[in-house]
Amino acid sequence: MTMKVNIYYGGRGLIDDPTIFVMNKIMSVLDELNIKVKKYNLYEDKRGISILPKTLKEADAVILAASVEWMGIGGLLWQFLDSCFLYGDKERIKTLYMMPVVVSTTYGEKDAQFTMIKAWEMLGGIPCDGICAYVNDPVTFETSSEYGYLVEKKTEDFYRAFSKKLNSFPSSSLAVREKVLRPKTINLTPQESEQLSVYVSNDSYVKQQKEDIQELTQMFKQMMGDSSESATVIEAEETEPYLEDFRRVFNPIPNMALTFSWAIKGFEKQLIIEVDGEELNCYYGEKDSVDVAIKSTKQVIEKVIYGEMPLQASFMAGDLTAKGNFRVLHTFDMMFRFRKR
Repeated sequence: MTMKVNIYYGGRGLIDDPTIFVMNKIMSVLDELNIKVKKYNLYEDKRGISILPKTLKEADAVILAASVEWMGIGGLLWQFLDSCFLYGDKERIKTLYMMPVVVSTTYGEKDAQFTMIKAWEMLGGIPCDGICAYVNDPVTFETSSEYGYLVEKKTEDFYRAFSKKLNSFPSSSLAVREKVLRPKTINLTPQESEQLSVYVSNDSYVKQQKEDIQELTQMFKQMMGDSSESATVIEAEETEPYLEDFRRVFNPIPNMALTFSWAIKGFEKQLIIEVDGEELNCYYGEKDSVDVAIKSTKQVIEKVIYGEMPLQASFMAGDLTAKGNFRVLHTFDMMFRFRKR
């Protein structure tokens, strides 16, 4: 059975990052040893880091790769290690050998390596001897046959450690972990922790929970007799419908500025939706210059708001007409994630 090694890279993916060269060299050596390697670039999916601990189940060993650009191992690797502590299967981590790879273009590579080793011990895993280097000139480093040979030897030593399940000397971190370092949360099974990590990474789920809490708060206010406030809300919804629906599900996209006008049959004024990054402005009125001008019946806009059919799908089906930049119709569905009621 082919053994597997997962690499978790916490750098920014810069083309001149010498850590990338070291990882490629390691992957080449492991490939020659018939080891299947899977590399996870943490910068590619920052929101998905919390669910990455479940990928440890498929690995026989792991490599944590850090690029030290000014201080420490960087926030992405810290986030991954935090997720391993909160959501990872600790029994599985106890069996995993870890090789730290730290390449620094400034001072602090040894401190960063020590941090990764200490963190992995606290998680219960087995740290191995790794690669720790300071690189002043990436070109010289990458073209040096001596440095390449050292990377190969370190990788081969790591292979011997996890393939033969070599024992390591006991560490005081074990006693600290068992007596002190315990997450202050309810006891969850590995499966429940994994599912929780999925919920945490799902922005829509988190946002929906907040909306549900707000709705419950409003409901209790009404039950306590706050009739004046509730009457104001109802009156506003009757005279200017749909505004609160858009505000409730708004999912801002950084640096995105778009304006939509929606002419609804039977309505005297158009529904104007202005988005500028984190800011949303919805109102009824007129606006000459918009990115997309939409026309539909009341039934069609309610299908969109009630989550029965996205805007782009409604346009493709011919249920509404639109003028302007059709490419942003998909963006509209990303910014306003309506759920089926």
